[in-house]
Amino acid sequence: MTKFPTLDPELAAAVATIPYLDISDVAAARELNSTLSEPALAALSYDGVDVSEVSAPGLGDAPDVPIRLLRPAGVRGELPVVLAMHGGGFVLGRAQDYEYFCLDVVRELGIAVANVEYRLAPETPFPGPLDDCYAALSYVHANSEKLGIDPARIAVGGSSAGGGLAAGTVLKARDEGGAPIAFQYLVSPALDDRLSTPSSIQFVDTPVVNRRTGVLSWQHYLGGDYTGPDDPDVSVYAAPGRAVDLSGLPPTYIVAMELDPLRDENIQYALRLLQAGVSVELHSHPGAFHGSTELAPLAKSSVRAQREIIDALGRGLRARTPTSWTSP
Repeated sequence: MTKFPTLDPELAAAVATIPYLDISDVAAARELNSTLSEPALAALSYDGVDVSEVSAPGLGDAPDVPIRLLRPAGVRGELPVVLAMHGGGFVLGRAQDYEYFCLDVVRELGIAVANVEYRLAPETPFPGPLDDCYAALSYVHANSEKLGIDPARIAVGGSSAGGGLAAGTVLKARDEGGAPIAFQYLVSPALDDRLSTPSSIQFVDTPVVNRRTGVLSWQHYLGGDYTGPDDPDVSVYAAPGRAVDLSGLPPTYIVAMELDPLRDENIQYALRLLQAGVSVELHSHPGAFHGSTELAPLAKSSVRAQREIIDALGRGLRARTPTSWTSP
């Protein structure tokens, strides 16, 4: 592997312990990913958090969409909610893998999280996973009273492929007059199948995700009819970076990692949102790679990144009164 002089030393130590998930063989990658995630899942504590499982009716003939609803234990009344989508290159992972983050959101902000179990590619290519996320959003909004959710304070977000699904869900909600969204957060989101930015072209050997990984992810997600970057039929809901009009979207928080092929498309999306009149906060983390926050959670840069995401969510949803954010 290429040595990257700017790679954070703490993260460099973690890289040596992270096996490469080759998604050219999806079944093998899933098996390895499941094995790697088991210790982290076993270590999760749900103290102080109530977990219930609900199902959103799928769009059209699609199956129901499972949602894991996390709330502060014993808290009644309407709470702001984050509709969350896990990462995994559109082909790996499950909702519970993302609960290392969801649990912190619930505990630190005192709000709810609706963690979506969307279907995976290549078995279910686009629009299936996006439709699942949109169905979950619609269900949470329509059933807000039953679920104890404040329908005026819904955030949508996710990491990696989940960030791309979140951005697509938000675009679809805008265009179809769907549930109002107060805030979106996008962590290293997969936004553009064309992979034409300098970082996408140059980073062929970066940790965890490289150009080859990106190409395979999009091929799996967009299915057998996808003809490549010049395909004119790719939906903007699949690849939000292709969208021409980004106006009217909610305030947005975007995370980019310096050593990530997706870095430049993340920064470009933030810039284009700003140019469209959307309020944006962009954080580009030096020395970090795609997924480093999840894979090296104890590194100082990861702790800072996660703290900043949660802080942004709190501000975006006004989850606490201003005095609760005042330093002691």
